[in-house]
Amino acid sequence: MNLELSEEQEAVRRLAKEFVDREITPHVVDWDRSENVDKAVVKKLGALGFLGLTIDEEYGGSGGDHLAYCLVTEELGRGDSSVRGIVSVSLGLVAKTIASWGDEGQKRAWLPRLTSGEAIGCFGLTEPGTGSDAGNLTTRAVRDGDDYVIDGAKMFITNGTWADVVLLFARTNDTPGHRGVSAFLVPTDTPGLTRRTIHGKLGLRGQATAELALDGVRVPASALLGPEGKGFSLAMSALAKGRMSVAAGCVGIAQAALDAAVRYAGEREQFGKPIAHYQLVQELISDISVDVDAARLLTWRVADLVDRGQEFATAASKAKLFASEAAVRAANNALQVFGGYGYIDEYPVGKLLRDARVMTLYEGTSQIQKLIIGRAETGVSAF
Repeated sequence: MNLELSEEQEAVRRLAKEFVDREITPHVVDWDRSENVDKAVVKKLGALGFLGLTIDEEYGGSGGDHLAYCLVTEELGRGDSSVRGIVSVSLGLVAKTIASWGDEGQKRAWLPRLTSGEAIGCFGLTEPGTGSDAGNLTTRAVRDGDDYVIDGAKMFITNGTWADVVLLFARTNDTPGHRGVSAFLVPTDTPGLTRRTIHGKLGLRGQATAELALDGVRVPASALLGPEGKGFSLAMSALAKGRMSVAAGCVGIAQAALDAAVRYAGEREQFGKPIAHYQLVQELISDISVDVDAARLLTWRVADLVDRGQEFATAASKAKLFASEAAVRAANNALQVFGGYGYIDEYPVGKLLRDARVMTLYEGTSQIQKLIIGRAETGVSAF
């Protein structure tokens, strides 16, 4: 097993690190306080090819493998998870799904725009009453001649108020559970679709998170992505790769916590010497360091499985579970190193902890990941 990165992967990592240090880090505090990332960052991400990683160049993508994608996602997570979420959703959940399931017309219509940053995508699965139980969503799409008419609501939608297209999941027949769900590509300027920004979040405050309302939204049958009734399978395949992306972003959070704790411990003096000399502070830092390495290796394993065309869903759940919980531990330990200063938003660790906390909730809670892993290990096929 060779864990050494290729020259191309190292170059991508350096490019991402330089971008984060130049374009993101100087603005993190302001974006967090104002609850608004500067939207200009999207075009910059597109210009560097970060919104087209793993997408064929034929459709405007920048190619590359999934490990390179994870390296970029990690660096973005190190800088600001609100920006990481833009890429994870617009590219990871939307563009990649169109590339895998779309027909030629859908690929030509959306992929060049999404990969360049000209357009942004969002993933419309979660509803006010269905989070973990996504198979029982209530948004409905009724066939009307050559169109579908969609009614319902979606909640906690990342990129929701910025997006140009929603990868939307709706029930197209009365079959109970996930078998009645289909997927649609719905432009956000379609009449009947309204969006409301969700403010006051604990973390990811700069991210455009929204509630969507659909009232008689009419789309042509050509908006159907994949076969009718296969939307749940499409969503789960997207989320399996999405969990890899979340895990990589969590590695970035944990790495940022480690960097901040080490730096501060070397500068802060108590009892006549830097606190880095004290063993209990070293214990906090060593715990963070181990979590970073373990989470990174679990995430890289998923990327390797994806790139080799092997089954990866369970490995993705393991990586997402461990990395998200590790990010919370790492940020919490870093805050302890900072003491009272860690509680002030002029220092980075408070935001890291707030951002890390949601990672254990979305794209499948930690409890859902344990159920997935448990089913895989025991062979039991139902919850």
